[in-house]
Amino acid sequence: MMRGGNMQGMMKQMKKMQKEMTQAQKALNEQEFTGTASDDAVVVKFSGDKQMRDIVIKPEAIDPDDPDMLQDLIIMAVNAALKNVDQETERKMGKYTRGIPGM
Repeated sequence: MMRGGNMQGMMKQMKKMQKEMTQAQKALNEQEFTGTASDDAVVVKFSGDKQMRDIVIKPEAIDPDDPDMLQDLIIMAVNAALKNVDQETERKMGKYTRGIPGM
């Protein structure tokens, strides 16, 4: 059985961890992540909360006879950026969720 002091200390520690998690998530959301495809023919930028902020397409990537190529380049760049977001999220937030069932 826990004593009141131990429970109070644990609650204080949990509040501190929650504050740290909130700050880490905020910093992550403000961070910019870039994804590129085919020698920067397509460059996309996302925030840490996976919102696209910018896309740059070089004119040479636009071939009116091959729209599928441009679509593929955009998909590649977006997927690369989102992978970067996921990796950084795991790096920064994983320490808070490791060992918690369902996380």
